[in-house]
Amino acid sequence: MTISHERLERASKVIAEAMELALRFHRDRTSIATRAKGFQDFVSEADTAVEQLVRDRLAEAFPGETVLGEEMGGVADDAYWIVDPIDGTTNFLRGSPLWGISLGFVRHGRPELGVVAMPAMGEIYAAADGTGLFLNGTPFVRDTTFEDVRMMSLGDSAAAEAEDVAALTVGLRHAGWVVQSIRSTSMGLVFSARGTYDGHLQKYTTMWDIAGGAVLAREAGLDVRIGTRDGIPYIAAATPALMAATEPFWPEIREPELLAAAG
Repeated sequence: MTISHERLERASKVIAEAMELALRFHRDRTSIATRAKGFQDFVSEADTAVEQLVRDRLAEAFPGETVLGEEMGGVADDAYWIVDPIDGTTNFLRGSPLWGISLGFVRHGRPELGVVAMPAMGEIYAAADGTGLFLNGTPFVRDTTFEDVRMMSLGDSAAAEAEDVAALTVGLRHAGWVVQSIRSTSMGLVFSARGTYDGHLQKYTTMWDIAGGAVLAREAGLDVRIGTRDGIPYIAAATPALMAATEPFWPEIREPELLAAAG
C-alpha cells in the first residue's frame, strides 16, 4: 500500500464515522438548532457537531497536521485538511438526499486527496493523486454511457451572483446541455466524477466546498481547472466536450489564475 492509499484509507474511515453522526441529525432535523448566516445559507447544530467529530478524528489519525473547517475556521499553511461538515445544509434541512460531507487535503493550494460522503445514499467516494476513484473502498470507473444525453451541474451561491450565473445557464442551454443546480458543490462534483453529469461549473465557491470533490473529478478523468476571480475561488470540472462549450461563455477558465494556499 502506497502512502497515498494509506492516507486515503484513514481519511475515509474518519468520514464514515462522520456520516453516521450526520445521518442521526438528519433523521431528527426538526428538533436541531439552526441559524442563518447569509442569503439562503444556513448552519445547524449538525454542521458544528460533525465538524468537531472530523477534527477530533483527524487529530488522532494525522497528529500535528493543520485542519480548517467551514464552521470553526482555522489558518491555512502549506499543507492542510479542510472540511465542509454538511455541504448543502439547505437541502439537509428540507429533507433532500442531496447533501454531503467533504474532506480534502490541500498542498500548496492544490487539492491532492479527497473524500466525499453522500450519507443519504450510503456512499463514500475517495481519491488521491494517482489512486483512481474509489466507491465504498472499491475501485470505481466513471460511467460514460449515454454521452449524447448532455447534462451538467452549475453551482450558484449568493443572490449577488444571480445574473452572472444566469448568463452561463442560458449559454450552456443554447449549446445543448441540460443545466441543473442542486445547491451542493460537493454533490455536483461527485455526480460529475461518477458520470451522472458531464461536469460541474461554479464561478464563485470556497476551498472547503471544492477540495474533496475536485480530486474525485480529476481522478475520474475529468479536466479540472481551479482558479480565482478577485480572490474568490472558482472551479470547472468537465468532460472535453463540456469544457469546450463553456469556454466561450467563461473565457477565464482557458488560463486559470491558480490558487495560493487559502482557506
